[in-house]
Amino acid sequence: MQLDKERVIPIIKSALKEDIGKADLTTGALIDKFTTSSATVITKEDCVVCGLQVAEWTMAQVDYSVRFKPNCKDGSLIGSSKDIVFLDGHANAILRAERTMLNFLTFLSGIATKTRQFVDKAKPYGVKIMDTRKTMPLLRYLEKYAVFTGGGTNHRMGLYDQVLIKDNHIKAYREKDGLKALVEAARKKNAKGTIIEIEVTNIEEFNEALAGKPDIIMLDNMSPREVGSCVEIRRLSKIKPLLEVSGGIDLENVEEYAKTKVDVISVGSLTNSVKAVDMSLEIV
Repeated sequence: MQLDKERVIPIIKSALKEDIGKADLTTGALIDKFTTSSATVITKEDCVVCGLQVAEWTMAQVDYSVRFKPNCKDGSLIGSSKDIVFLDGHANAILRAERTMLNFLTFLSGIATKTRQFVDKAKPYGVKIMDTRKTMPLLRYLEKYAVFTGGGTNHRMGLYDQVLIKDNHIKAYREKDGLKALVEAARKKNAKGTIIEIEVTNIEEFNEALAGKPDIIMLDNMSPREVGSCVEIRRLSKIKPLLEVSGGIDLENVEEYAKTKVDVISVGSLTNSVKAVDMSLEIV
């Protein structure tokens, strides 16, 4: 996944406006506009770095003449106390951009780092780690980029690019013809080739949904034993949907689920409760 600059720049502009407003009163009062300086961005803990391109674009929005030189690439595993960026140019511009650059870097690196932890546990079993739509409003595009940078896989971007029939759709569906009917109705009313996924919570529902031939079946809040049973049922069936595990997955139990050889494990906490990585910008 490569970042689309046209999608990111409006986010950066809004973030800068939020932070700087009409003027940086402190810097404007103390730092002459012709003063130049160098600075480095330093990691304070081990992490997977993410957001370097976003930080560079942020700096350029404040002052394109400031030199921004990354010392690594997005996706790099970096230790503590490492310089990951060198900046050189107008000191007042660096100081105005400082917090917004760091906010992007620390937040996105936090997501990438957490994703890598999950990926490392699931990879030996050939299972992929996937994100969800549990993201911060307006930041989903960047968050999913961070998941990808950490080695994860992206689920649908929004409601518009895939069908996912969840529990509330099932409850609100007026016809009571079962899960097979929901899958068939969704397929009939969407363009050919649209991915159809349905959520189930037990083996009985799994068998019912399987009959509708969905592209993906989400096994929600099932135990590893139940997931293993669904994997075996699929093995013996002529219908071979992708199987996704979701609900209650953490670093303590993800390997147990991965051992079932399910295809994908989706983890909401990659984005909805991430801890930012500690970094700082230091004037040299």
